[in-house]
Amino acid sequence: MSPAPRGRWAPSPTGPIHLGNARTALAAWLSARSRGGAFVWRLEDLDPPRVVPGMAAAQREDLAWLGLDWDEGPDVGGPYGPYDQSARSAFYEEALARLAAAGRLFPCRRSRKDLLALASAPHGNMAPYPAAFRPRRLEPGWYERLCRSEAPGAAVRFRVEERPVTWIDRVFGPQIERVNATVGDFVLKRRDGLFAYQLAVVVDDLAMGIDEVVRGADLLESTARQIQLVEALGGDRPAYAHVPLVVAADGEKLSKRDGGLALRSLRDAGVPPEEVTGWLGWSLGLLDRPEPCRPADLVPHFSWRRIRREEVRLPAPAADGLPSAGPAGWN
Repeated sequence: MSPAPRGRWAPSPTGPIHLGNARTALAAWLSARSRGGAFVWRLEDLDPPRVVPGMAAAQREDLAWLGLDWDEGPDVGGPYGPYDQSARSAFYEEALARLAAAGRLFPCRRSRKDLLALASAPHGNMAPYPAAFRPRRLEPGWYERLCRSEAPGAAVRFRVEERPVTWIDRVFGPQIERVNATVGDFVLKRRDGLFAYQLAVVVDDLAMGIDEVVRGADLLESTARQIQLVEALGGDRPAYAHVPLVVAADGEKLSKRDGGLALRSLRDAGVPPEEVTGWLGWSLGLLDRPEPCRPADLVPHFSWRRIRREEVRLPAPAADGLPSAGPAGWN
C-alpha cells in the first residue's frame, strides 16, 4: 500500500502573508486535499535576526481566516515534530555528518568577495563555484573537528555531481539543469554556524514524509540542487510544483513590505475571505471568473493542468490601497 499523500507549506515568519503567499498556500492546500492527503505547516525560522516576534501566530491566524486548515504544525503538533526549523538542529547535524562521511562535503574559507571576483557576468552576479577550489585532500575527521572548534571560520559546501538533473515540474513541465555549471558546489552550513535553506528544506521534507513540494516559481531554480541532496541522503525525491508569482503593477515581485496587499490589511478593510479566495482561485485558473467561494469549494475543481503558467500582474492600487481589479467588494 502506498503511503498517504502529504503536502506542506513552509513560510518564514518575517512579515505578513500577502496575496502571492496566500495564492501559493491555497494551491498547496488544494493539492493535498484533492488527493485525500495531510497538510503540514512548517516554520522556516532558521535566521533569528529576520524573524519578527509574533509573526508566526499572525500568519496562521490570517490563513485560518481565509479558510485553510492543517493537520500538523507548530500549533497543533503531530508525529514528525518539532515543526519549527529552529528546533531541528540535531536533524541537520546528523545529515551533515552522513554527507561528510560519504565524502560529499568540504570546508570553504573563501570570502564572498573572493567569489564575486570570479564573476564574468555584469552586475556582479555570482559565478558557479569552481571545482578547482575544492581541497585536493581532506584529513579524516575534519568535519568533527570543525564542529568542535569555537571559531570555525569556514562554511561547509556540498560537492555536486557533474551530471544533468532532470525532473518534471507539475506546472512548468520537463526541466533539466547541470548544477555544476549553474551554481557549483553550494553552502549547506554558513561560517557563522547557521544551516542553509537548501539543507533544512530537504532534510525536513524527507523526515516528514512530504511527497509533494508546492512553492513559488522563484524557487524553481533551487530544485536541481535539492534533488542532488535528496539522492545523496538516500531519499526518494518528492514531486515539485512551482506556482507562478503575483507581481506588482511595475512587474516587481511582491514583498512582505507590501502591506496593502497583505491578508491582514484586506481583512481589516472588511473584505470577506470568500471574496479573496474567489479571486485567488480565478487567478490560478480554477474558476472562469472571480466569484466568492471557500477553499473547500475549489477542491473539486483542482488540477495541476489548470494552473496558469503566467505571472499575475496586479494593476495599480485604488485610492484605498486595495487592488483595483479585485472582485466587487475590494474597491
